Amino acid sequence: MTHISQRVQSLVESATIAMTAKSRELKAQGLDIISLSIGEPDFNTPDHVKNAAKKAIDDNFSKYPPVAGYPDLQQAIANKFKRENNIEYAPNQIVVSTGAKQSIANVILAIIDPGDEVILPAPYWVSYADLVKLAGGVPVEVKAGVENDFKITAKQLADAITKKTRLIVYSSPCNPSGSVYSAAELEGLAKEVIKHEELYVLADEIYEYINFTSERTASMASFDFVKDRVITVNGVAKGFAMTGWRIGYMGAPLWLAKACDKLQGQITSGANTIAQKATVAAVNEGINLTHEMKAAFLRRRDLVLGKLKEIPGLKTNVPQGAFYIFPDVSYYLGKKFKDKVIKTGDDLAMFLLDEALVACVGGDSFGSPECIRISYATSDDVLVEAISRIKKALEKLA
Repeated sequence: MTHISQRVQSLVESATIAMTAKSRELKAQGLDIISLSIGEPDFNTPDHVKNAAKKAIDDNFSKYPPVAGYPDLQQAIANKFKRENNIEYAPNQIVVSTGAKQSIANVILAIIDPGDEVILPAPYWVSYADLVKLAGGVPVEVKAGVENDFKITAKQLADAITKKTRLIVYSSPCNPSGSVYSAAELEGLAKEVIKHEELYVLADEIYEYINFTSERTASMASFDFVKDRVITVNGVAKGFAMTGWRIGYMGAPLWLAKACDKLQGQITSGANTIAQKATVAAVNEGINLTHEMKAAFLRRRDLVLGKLKEIPGLKTNVPQGAFYIFPDVSYYLGKKFKDKVIKTGDDLAMFLLDEALVACVGGDSFGSPECIRISYATSDDVLVEAISRIKKALEKLA
């Protein structure tokens, strides 16, 4: 006999993790699967960072760390926020966690009570909605389609805010769309936020360094008039190719940093000590370590966009960051293969896995069931082959 709590039953498995697991399973069976589903750079962690980790092992950093992070890492992150984002955070306003996902979960659990509404500009990262549900909150989607570069307007935000709205969660550069909010666009959203007491913003900037615009990624917390309402989450996974090191962090008003420290102390305590020391080396170098990887991603973006334009019916924006393309596949919805009707992006993703042996992720869990997410975090040759397979498979739909 088993008993699973309603809390866990209400959660769905992460769509990106599920598709990645499915593609690995099929690959293990001998199928020639190309995976464009995973949100992971195909680069190695910089040697400079790895050497710092080796030194930390030799220096015996093997004891429990402070829950919120080593003081030198908190200081390094505070320096980074000031240097690169124009945000003043004191070291005690920094909380280091086991990945940015934990940072996001900490913030949501610390702020949201049952019944509170959380606005999610859609498309949004798959875990936002379920983390809100885990806290007893109510996700409220605000739709932004490909024709709007997948970005909501200040008016859309204003129209969605109610007396129950407690938090807004967005990512820029965005996973899954690659869209980047400009400073002017963020300021417009911030001016709506400040009109409402006890309304907060969680700004997920994990893809900050993979930004193809001529400007650095804008941070809402850099606007003094709204700074005390904004929590900035970041980490080392994407920009430094350190997904497995599991280090994320947040900068927040002191009262919230203390609340997240308290919460984390009851769940995981402090993050891995060796990874923390490696992160000091990473954030101290900052954007200087990322140029080669960003240039490769930009080249791949243009390659994939060019190939996708050869496929009838697909609509794409030009992503200005991250390493995803999020084509609108509405043209193919309602079409059939054998007796199977393709109703949503999830259906199309499963069709492509079965017929093209290409794994991508349907848009349903991102709040955009008319889309699919394609990751171009792999080699040029693999990308060309994958898009060729997708094109041939879509020709089978009638």
